[in-house]
Amino acid sequence: MEARKIDSLIEEVRRLSVALERLAGPAPAENDWMAADCFVWAPQRRHLQPVPRPNRIGLELIKGVDHVRDILHENTRRFAEGLPANNVLLWGARGMGKSSLVKSVHAAVAEETGVALKLIEVHREDIATLPALLDVLRDAPAPVIVFCDDLSFDHDDTSYKSLKAVLDGGVEGRPSHVLLYATSNRRHLLPRDMMENERSTAINPSEAVEEKVSLSDRFGLWLGFHKCSQEDYLAMIDGYADAFRLTTPREAMQAEALTWATTRGARSGRVAWQFIQDLAGREGKKLA
Repeated sequence: MEARKIDSLIEEVRRLSVALERLAGPAPAENDWMAADCFVWAPQRRHLQPVPRPNRIGLELIKGVDHVRDILHENTRRFAEGLPANNVLLWGARGMGKSSLVKSVHAAVAEETGVALKLIEVHREDIATLPALLDVLRDAPAPVIVFCDDLSFDHDDTSYKSLKAVLDGGVEGRPSHVLLYATSNRRHLLPRDMMENERSTAINPSEAVEEKVSLSDRFGLWLGFHKCSQEDYLAMIDGYADAFRLTTPREAMQAEALTWATTRGARSGRVAWQFIQDLAGREGKKLA
């Protein structure tokens, strides 16, 4: 009888222990900085998920954005070498290589300098957890670029305050070995109709959107990406064709590429890459 009571008590304690573990959530993971050069932030466990094979292309294949490419490369090189550098907002036309440029510049600078530069991507829905990420990064053994892709904020979205805290550094200050790079289709990170609505309903319209608009001002560098010309678009096509040794005659290839862009209603780096994928598939070649 006593043995059954003890067994019952032990089982009850076990159930309580399991319930408490569920309430506490998953335990923080141990981050391995040597596992990769690129990571994805998983805030539930304060974990940096290694990305062994990042989705990126060679810097030499990014065409039509030479000026902003050189500025971003120089800023990143200075940062990797421990010199002062700025947070960067890459904004502008869709499909012009903003996120591709960040990933390619990261790889190029790490190779050129020999510095173990880390790139950590934060998903848009996890922006509010940036202060927690910053806390993890304070003890990082290498310089770190925090990368937010396709960043924007909608009405009643208050997560931008977390981004401001990272950019400003708060009381503790942003660690000198951490920079923030973000891409967006909007220069001020907000839709125009939202800004106009804020102004029209505010007692003091000039101050209504100041806090949100000033968010982009906290990036030291603004790099603008504009719609590409036909010349730039064809240069992208030629660059990809040479890199992957495609055999379609150049004149015919360019004519097909222009037709492809016309059917898509746009010329951009993304459209050029989509055409190259189609052409390589028809030629039976893999794009390694």
